[in-house]
Amino acid sequence: MAHVALVGAQLLYGANYTIAKEVMPEYIQPMGFVLLRCLGAVSLFWFTGLFVKEKVDPKDLPKLALCALFGIAINQLFFFKGLSLTHPINAAVIMISTPILVLIMAAFIIKEKITTTKALGIGIGMVGTFLILVMGKKLSFSSNTFMGDLLVFVNASSYGVYLVLISPIMRKYNPVTVIKWVFLFGLFMVLPFGYSEFTEIEWGSFPPKVIWATVFVVVGLSYFAYLFNITALKYVSPSVVSTYIYLQPIIASAFAISLGKDQLDWIKVGSAVLICTGVYLVSKKPKVPQMAGKET
Repeated sequence: MAHVALVGAQLLYGANYTIAKEVMPEYIQPMGFVLLRCLGAVSLFWFTGLFVKEKVDPKDLPKLALCALFGIAINQLFFFKGLSLTHPINAAVIMISTPILVLIMAAFIIKEKITTTKALGIGIGMVGTFLILVMGKKLSFSSNTFMGDLLVFVNASSYGVYLVLISPIMRKYNPVTVIKWVFLFGLFMVLPFGYSEFTEIEWGSFPPKVIWATVFVVVGLSYFAYLFNITALKYVSPSVVSTYIYLQPIIASAFAISLGKDQLDWIKVGSAVLICTGVYLVSKKPKVPQMAGKET
């Protein structure tokens, strides 16, 4: 169930690379889009929460606010701002550091064990992701992109902290209960940054394809993708959840190929094999040693 939810989340994230370009920045500016996503997510999650009768211990509210800071505010604001100051290929390569960051943070914060199999899986997945991202494209890390690259790295780090911090809370509450509070706190955090651009949106200028693209990003990405990821965290470790990010380039390429905007080649096939192998190794549960039978 957890792995089905994670694949579902990555399908949405992968499709987003192509779909979101229909909306941003021509019709909605980045910070305004972040605020729109939060408004939509808060409305949807709190409506869903009407069917989940569960109260949150007041002592856990500061923890949820901290998760919102790292998982919503810093994560989304820094990514969009960083992307505007660097090249998309730079941002994509930096983002593949997320699983390593999560593995290290989880070891320090929640004492998750770093196994050889898990480390090997992350390494193999990273190689496959790097190949599919950079082959035929030009990386350009320089002083001109430094600030943007730094903001994207902070974004990747903050998402890693979010996954680790929210994991113990997921053992206590329903996923909808957790995420509705996280987005509510996140909404107030991004409001000062996105309000100006949000008020500049000219809703009447949206053609049908932009309307549907906006609905996809708000409902598909901000509601279902977050819900799928946080549901999976109830059953698997943060490192497993983060490793599924490696599937995004495969899905994005497959989506672009289906639309005739990209072509299949052996690099993509080989990268897909490496990525799937890496995800499998990280997701693989360690064998529990059997107790030897007692002699009588």
